[in-house]
Amino acid sequence: MRLSSTRPAAAAALLTVALALTGCSTGSANEKKETPDAASAVDEGAFPVTIDHAFGSTTIEEEPKRVATLGWTDQDAVLALGVIPVGSTKLTWGGNAAGSSDWFDAELEALGGTQPVRYDDTDGAPVAEVAELAPDVIVATNAGITEKEYAKLSKIAPVVAYPDAPWVTSWQDTLDMVGQALGRNALADDVAAETDAAIAAAAEQNPELDGTSVLFTYMSTADLSSVGVYLAEDNRVRILEELGMVSPPVLDEIAKPGEFYTTVSAERASELDSDVVLTYAEKKSDLGTFTKDDLVGQMPALRSGHAYAELDKHIGLAITNPSPLSIPFLIANFLPNVVKAAEGS
Repeated sequence: MRLSSTRPAAAAALLTVALALTGCSTGSANEKKETPDAASAVDEGAFPVTIDHAFGSTTIEEEPKRVATLGWTDQDAVLALGVIPVGSTKLTWGGNAAGSSDWFDAELEALGGTQPVRYDDTDGAPVAEVAELAPDVIVATNAGITEKEYAKLSKIAPVVAYPDAPWVTSWQDTLDMVGQALGRNALADDVAAETDAAIAAAAEQNPELDGTSVLFTYMSTADLSSVGVYLAEDNRVRILEELGMVSPPVLDEIAKPGEFYTTVSAERASELDSDVVLTYAEKKSDLGTFTKDDLVGQMPALRSGHAYAELDKHIGLAITNPSPLSIPFLIANFLPNVVKAAEGS
């Protein structure tokens, strides 16, 4: 079920700051012909800029007007800086009817833009579809492109790939890299500060989460022979820690260098000790099934009733992919249930 969303506070701050910076207009990246958007926030002397990433470095000579994004959070960072992508990845898990998200659509409406072309990355980077859009830059800071795909995409336009490894770039690093690519570093700093303030306010309003240990897991009633565990490099874990929670010592024991996810045999479930356990669900009865299982049910937080399974995939999408646009949404729609789990209610 889709949930309604109010426009994120970061977006309101974004427009206020941008309008204060200048009264000029830039072209909407959604059309070849330039049309006015909220305001121009491009830093003086921002170009040319060279951005380092996992595949080397990319130089962008001038302000890009047609921006294509890959991955599931880059489009949020681009839009949060007032630029409407010409193309973005279709959100095939948890997305709304447009293959988008409610938080992206709310900001898009606020900017008076139209939905970007949505391409599917299920079978890898959609190189041909991206090429058809004739972008000036391709942003993939939190994506899964391979070096071979990077080489192909680089023949279309400069590509800003992830800094270290696929799928684990923090929202802060994505915003910083996108700010460099779009020449909007000052605005990126403002959006980051606004997002940090929203996180800090949420943490202050929910002091019961401070220092509470949490495991974010993946379990399926179709196969309870193991428990998937998201590790310190995963963005689900990072945002919960920013909100005051902590990772339990067991994460250090089961994690291997470079991993953001691992699986643990259900026979070892009793070792997965934390104050709270979080997971996803396909139906309302799933949490009960996990709890009653002879092995998985031995997880201490499951036994004590300090657990929550997110049934709504759109909310699940927000916590899976925290960004300046989705963080206010997950604070409003996911965090209250985390608090209830911490309280044992």
